[in-house]
Amino acid sequence: MLAYVLRRAVFLVVSLAAAAVLTFVLLRLLPGDPANALTSVGATPEQIAAARRAIGSDQPLPQQFVTWFGSMVRFDMGTSFISGLEVGPELLQRLSVTLPLTLIAFAVAILIAGPVGFVAARYSRSWVGLVFSAVAQFGIAVPVFWVGILLVWGFSLGWRLLPPSGIPTDGWSDPAGMLRFLVLPVATIAIVMSASLTRYVRSACLDVIGSGYLTNFRALGASFGSAFWHHGVKSVAVPLTSVLGIELATTFLGAVVVENVFALPGLGSLIVTGIAQHDYPTIQGVLLITTLLVLIVGFLADFTQKMLDPRLRGTLI
Repeated sequence: MLAYVLRRAVFLVVSLAAAAVLTFVLLRLLPGDPANALTSVGATPEQIAAARRAIGSDQPLPQQFVTWFGSMVRFDMGTSFISGLEVGPELLQRLSVTLPLTLIAFAVAILIAGPVGFVAARYSRSWVGLVFSAVAQFGIAVPVFWVGILLVWGFSLGWRLLPPSGIPTDGWSDPAGMLRFLVLPVATIAIVMSASLTRYVRSACLDVIGSGYLTNFRALGASFGSAFWHHGVKSVAVPLTSVLGIELATTFLGAVVVENVFALPGLGSLIVTGIAQHDYPTIQGVLLITTLLVLIVGFLADFTQKMLDPRLRGTLI
C-alpha cells in the first residue's frame, strides 16, 4: 500500500512538472506580447521596452524559465502583470467559488443519474427505459452554455425566482445567499453531467442484471431488489468509480465555462481575462492548479477502485 501511494505521488509530481514546462513553452510560442497590455495605443518603442523590462519578458527564455520555475518550487506563483496582485491568493479566492460549484453540481448529478440509469437498465426493454435513455442522449448533445441561457431566461427573466448572475457581496459569509446565487449554475452543470453519467450507470447496471450470479441468487428465492442491493451494487460501483473520476474532472472544467455564462468570479473569468491580456503568471497559475486537481481526482478514483475490487489489490504493491 505504501509503495503504491509513493509511486503515485512521484507520478503526480512528475506529471505536474511536465505540465508546468509545457505550459510555459506553449504560452511563449503564442503570438502576442504581454507588454502591449501594459502600454496604451500608440506607445513608443521606448515605452514598450520599459514595459518588457518591468515584467521580465525581455530576458532570454531559459532565464525566464529558471526564474519562474524557481518561484514555483517555493510555492510562489508570481504576480499578475496587469493587476499587480499575487497570483496565489487570487487563485485561492477564486477557488472558493469554483470548487463548491463543481462539487455540489457533481453530487446533484450523481443523485439524478443513479436512479435514472438504474431504471433505464431495469426496464430497458420497455417504453420507460427507452424514454429515459432517449432523454439522456438528448442531454449529452445539448451544449452546457445553452442550458444555462435557458435557465436564466426561464427562472430569472421570466419568473424572477433566482438571480441571473454574480454572487453576494459578502460571499460565503452569507451561505444562504451564496447558495441561492449558485442554484442556476449548479442546475446547468448537473443537468448536462447527469445525462452523461446516466449512460454509464445504465451500461454498468445492464452488465450486472444480465450476469449469471445475480440470476443464481434470484433462483435461490431472493427478490430482484434484494439480490441487486446485496450483490450487484458493488459490482456496479467498481467500473463506475474510474468513470466518476473522469467525470468529476470534466465537471470541474465545465464549471470554468459555466462561470462565464453566469458572471461568477471563479477560475473561468480569471483565465479568460488572463488570456485576453497575455497575463502569463495568471494563465500559468490557473492551468497548473487545474492540472493538479485533475491529477488528484484521478489518483483518488484509481485508489478507490482498487479498494472496491479485491482482484485489483495485488497491483497496489
